[in-house]
Amino acid sequence: MSTDINIADFVVHLHPESSCDDRDKVERELRAHEGVVSVHFNDEEHPHVMIVAYNPKMVTSDVLLGEIRKCDGKAVMASI
Repeated sequence: MSTDINIADFVVHLHPESSCDDRDKVERELRAHEGVVSVHFNDEEHPHVMIVAYNPKMVTSDVLLGEIRKCDGKAVMASI
């Protein structure tokens, strides 16, 4: 049996007018979601950019983006 863990991540841009309360709520909601490994912001350089690491065998980025949009309807997934 393999013990490998698959981890993927994606970047989300929150709307610049999102309040700090919205960010805190998004972080809490995502951290409680099954399959999410970590959620973090880089407050100093990019305060409206969030990086979400997750296990793609347990949840998809589309599902997570949907959760984020419950708090910030204008959030967008960054394309690379």
